Amino acid sequence: MGSAFRRMSLAAVSGLAMIGTGAAQQAEDLAAFYKGRQVTIVIGSAAGGGYDMYGRLVARNIGKYLPGAPNVVAANMPGAGGNAAASHVANIAPKDGTFVGAVSAGSLLDQLISSKGDQIRHDARTLNYIGSANSEAFTCLVASKSPVQRFEDLYTQEILIGSSGGTTRDMPLGLKHVLGAKIKLVAGYNGTREVGLAIERGEVSGICGMGWTSIRSQRPEWFEKNLVRVLVQESSVGTPELNAQKVPLSVSFAKNPEQKAMLDLLYAQGVFTRPFVMAAEVDKAKVAVFREAFMKALADPVAHQEADKQKLEITAISGADLAAMVAKIYAQPPAIAQKLRAALSAE
Repeated sequence: MGSAFRRMSLAAVSGLAMIGTGAAQQAEDLAAFYKGRQVTIVIGSAAGGGYDMYGRLVARNIGKYLPGAPNVVAANMPGAGGNAAASHVANIAPKDGTFVGAVSAGSLLDQLISSKGDQIRHDARTLNYIGSANSEAFTCLVASKSPVQRFEDLYTQEILIGSSGGTTRDMPLGLKHVLGAKIKLVAGYNGTREVGLAIERGEVSGICGMGWTSIRSQRPEWFEKNLVRVLVQESSVGTPELNAQKVPLSVSFAKNPEQKAMLDLLYAQGVFTRPFVMAAEVDKAKVAVFREAFMKALADPVAHQEADKQKLEITAISGADLAAMVAKIYAQPPAIAQKLRAALSAE
């Protein structure tokens, strides 16, 4: 009995040693692969917007936590509400673990709810998820000189809302076709920065579907000088700051449970507002080291100092948790998604 136990113990120790040796070899191989290489973070928006700011924040801080300390660069690829970048990473970019997408939250849901979902060239269900940098409450705001004072005014007065695609398209259309708000969408802007300039020039009255953190960081003077007012939070829970100011939630205007369920699905992306992804074909070991490096980078004091200067909030979500969230959304009964998709199909 004692001899058998000793043999089993020796076998177990030997097995653990082999596992340890294998892990050490894998770490060496990854370090050798990434050393001297360039990692590109493809940002699915124009320069200067919220996605760009978070993408570059990660790019500046993640390299030192990756094996081999590769050089990390950021490159902008705006278009199709973030779907151009997501599709590039999924279908065109090398699958060797050197390309990461800092994509829009909408690009993970569009195949499910967008009017152009059939044209999406990537499958969000198969992407490798690295993590999300923050959560947001999206907002709908207008210039203070607009005659619209409250969200309820949109039931009787139509306003022009600027859009650069993605959430700045889908969320105002949700207000319009689910709740009946009188909104006319003006599309074609490259990014939220350009929509902001259009508001200042008086071309449009406001913007919807833009994160509260992004607005505060990009346009602090708007609030310091009372140039805009937030009509409603496009969120199921809101943000503490705006909740304290009694800014209403759009879901509170839902007339029945079905409308609320449609809006809750649309706003689910607010939980993982700044997602980072890799192609489905990337080796799992490389995905794992990026997931670990991502969380370490966003916990880094240097990253937090940079974020504070830019008025960015970091609420990091792990890659595993993000993957589980997306899977749960796609596992829901399709009826509500189909109704929401129909609502977002009409301009």
